[in-house]
Parts: sequence; structure tokens; C-alpha cells
Amino acid sequence: MSERVILAYSGGLDTSVAISWIGKETGREVVAVAIDLGQGGEDMEVVRQRALDCGAVEAVVVDARDEFAEQYCLPAIQSNALYMDRYPLVSALSRPLIVKHLVDAAREHGGGIVAHGCTGKGNDQVRFEVGFASLAPDLEVLAPVRDYAWTREKAIAFAEENAIPINVTKRSPFSIDQNVWGRAVETGFLEHLWNAPTKDVYDYTEDPTVNWSTPDEVIVGFDKGVPVSIDGNPVTVLQAIEQLNERAGAQGVGRLDVVEDRLVGIKSREIYEAPGAMVLITAHTELEHVTLERELGRFKRTTDQKWGELVYDGLWYSPLKTA
Repeated sequence: MSERVILAYSGGLDTSVAISWIGKETGREVVAVAIDLGQGGEDMEVVRQRALDCGAVEAVVVDARDEFAEQYCLPAIQSNALYMDRYPLVSALSRPLIVKHLVDAAREHGGGIVAHGCTGKGNDQVRFEVGFASLAPDLEVLAPVRDYAWTREKAIAFAEENAIPINVTKRSPFSIDQNVWGRAVETGFLEHLWNAPTKDVYDYTEDPTVNWSTPDEVIVGFDKGVPVSIDGNPVTVLQAIEQLNERAGAQGVGRLDVVEDRLVGIKSREIYEAPGAMVLITAHTELEHVTLERELGRFKRTTDQKWGELVYDGLWYSPLKTA
């Protein structure tokens, strides 16, 4: 089997360092795969070029926005998926899709190893590795950040020593993950529960007091559990999420301050912004209150909770989840 490494590439510090580190420490070629999930920010072509500049022999960008919306976010809407009744699975939903495309890239580009940039403290290491084991048990998994105990300071030092082309700062207090379904912020001063989030934590949502005097009413049309219109105008699932992110976000809707139970056994405080997700899940839930008879509603709430827990725990490809 080929020794090429297929790396889940975000364009950030850790995965940029990983490209160079893997090449220098193991002598293996790296193929970087960046997945566009509607996260915004940098142009994906800039991200692709950075991967090449960091030493990747190939860099691939996959536009998975519609796939993510229709095959991952839509089932979450229909399952009213809120882990611990609050968290709309912002990061958890995206991981099985990333895994799928990494496995596809490994087959296409002759890779025998897949790599990710997760730490040993979070849920994502489990989500990635359980996903790989489910879809491609023949592939070896490399996790340099976790397995070699990288710290941010060590990664910055390596980047500076090896002239890796990425701008970083040791003072950034946040760890951020975002896609079209929402945005997650953790670490830094937010680890202390008495500390309220500051304005710079938020990006997808406006301060709720700013537009308090100018409310916005929106009508979401559903057809068999699928959002198909906004104020009577036809939309795709992706368009529905994007438009509600903008309109609900402008009203401060979708801000969540959550202490959640991670699957690795620790508690973690997370700040989430998910305006589109929360509007769609709330609207769908209310429709079910109107349309489902009592026993069916009770049963579905039980299965909805289990569905969310399975996705959170990285079991997207499990027999129970797919049943």
C-alpha cells in the first residue's frame, strides 16, 4: 500500500504545520484535502495554494456545501437534533462527511494513510477515527497533534523555524470551528464559567439588543419535513440555511452558551452560533406538535434524542444510526 498521507486540511496552523512535519519526519508525500462546508472566511483557492506552499504534493478542494446541507443538515432538521436539548451538532454533523471525502481521496490519490489535526482532549479524534474504521479499516490513521503532544507554542515555533507561510499569534484565546450549520467557539477565558462571552466571540449573530425595535418575521415553508420556501420563495436546503443565518443572525437568534458532556468523559464550555439551524429545528419541532398524534410524537422524540447522541458520539456510520 502506498505511503502517501491524505490529510484533512483546514488551512489553519496545525494542519499547515502537519504537512511540513509529516514530510520532514516521515519522508512521506502529503495530499491535502480541504472541504468547503460553507464556513466562509478565506477563499478556498487561497487555502489550496497554502497547502501547496506548505509542501503538499497535491491539494484538493471539495465543494460539499449542498451535500452537507441535504444529506447531513436536513436529517438533523427532521430529527430535531439537539444534543443535551441544546447543541445543534455544529461540528459533529460535518465530521462523517469529511471522513467520506478523505477516504475517497485516499482511493483516488493512492494514499494508504489518512491524517487529521485533532487533539487528544476533544470529541473529533473519536469521530474521525471511528468513521475511518467504519468506511476504510485498511487505512492507517495518523494524528500528529495528539500523538506527539503538539502545543500551539510548539506548532508556532515549528512554523517559524521551517518558514511555513501562515500568520499566527500566540495570544489568540479562541478555538473556532464553523460551517454553514453554525459556529463553535471554545477555550481561552471561556473555560472559567463566571466569564461572560465578549463581543469578539461572536461572528454569525448580532447583539440581540441592536435590532430589538425592528423585528423580522419570516415564514418557512416545509414539504414532508424539507424546508422548501422562505416567505413563499422557493429555496434549496442550503439556501434556506444561508438565508436564515443572515436574517435570524441579524436579530441575535441562535446564540448558545453550553456546558456539554463530551464523549471522552469531560465537560466543556462551548459558545455556539447557529441561527439558521435553530430556526429550522424549532419550526420543524412546532410543526410536529401540530401534525403528529400523541403516541407517534412520544416515540419520535425518543428516537430523535438517540439519533442526536449517535451523531455526537461519532457513530454516523453505525448500524443503529443507519437503520
